[in-house]
Amino acid sequence: MMQYYCYYESPLGRIRLASDGNSLVGLWFCGQKYDCATLSADAILNADAAVFRLTADWLDAYFAGHAPDATDIPVNPSGTPFQRRVWDQLRQIPYGTCMTYGQLAARVHSASRPVGAATGRNPISIIIPCHRVVGARGKLVGYAGGIMRKEKLLALEQGGI
Repeated sequence: MMQYYCYYESPLGRIRLASDGNSLVGLWFCGQKYDCATLSADAILNADAAVFRLTADWLDAYFAGHAPDATDIPVNPSGTPFQRRVWDQLRQIPYGTCMTYGQLAARVHSASRPVGAATGRNPISIIIPCHRVVGARGKLVGYAGGIMRKEKLLALEQGGI
């Protein structure tokens, strides 16, 4: 299946978006850990895909401090059934709130370590809000986009960067 990509300039750095033509399949901060992990080598630069316009509008609202509804964006992350179960649970974490890895693990009936690994491999950051998962006692750990970005995303959701 053909894939497409484009870029979005965010206050936290350049973001690469990827699509299969219908759904969003990737959203990475350029240079982050696992950047482009699920993007095919022959992907075509094409900023005109409808899902990219929808995602850019969502990101504009998000970075403006609003709580846009991410369920309006069709997503199709590539991963194992377990990873997809974890990512589905991440989408249930409300804007402006956090959950610990232990709490997330309890939701998917697993241990924290595999849940942490699946969370770290999330290919659609921000929209699948892995930044809302924290360590025990609220410690900021484990964000592929970098702890500084995680801190700023959480601060944005609390009222400003």
